[in-house]
Amino acid sequence: MYDTILVPTDGSEPAGAAVDHAVDLAANSGATLHALSVVDSSAYASLDVSSEQVLDSLETRAGEATETIAETAADAGVETVTEVSIGSPHEQITDYAEAVDADLIVMGTHGRTGLDRFLLGSVTERVVRAGPCPVLTVRAAES
Repeated sequence: MYDTILVPTDGSEPAGAAVDHAVDLAANSGATLHALSVVDSSAYASLDVSSEQVLDSLETRAGEATETIAETAADAGVETVTEVSIGSPHEQITDYAEAVDADLIVMGTHGRTGLDRFLLGSVTERVVRAGPCPVLTVRAAES
């Protein structure tokens, strides 16, 4: 059913919940799992500290997040490709999904509603609207 599954991560709890589903789907369908973490460079553009230092640190953390997914997937016998990119998260995710011809994107969601969603925006919602393939959203467990 699926050959290529994309699971974007920011290292958050909702992203972790999505990873479990993505790994299970990939294992059951024999799909390759692509773990992508996007460093949102625009969110840190106005900092007084060296933006290069901040980006390097964020890229390192993003790489660690994708490697954690690769380890989890390897334990389940799932082939994994990891990638870190810089830019607008929803654009990078949809562009990457198109580039690898993803059959499915599995993403976590915080489940925000109302003013929180309006003020913070939702990367997941934007990917659902603009994604080139179906998007499975996984809500994090209530704390």
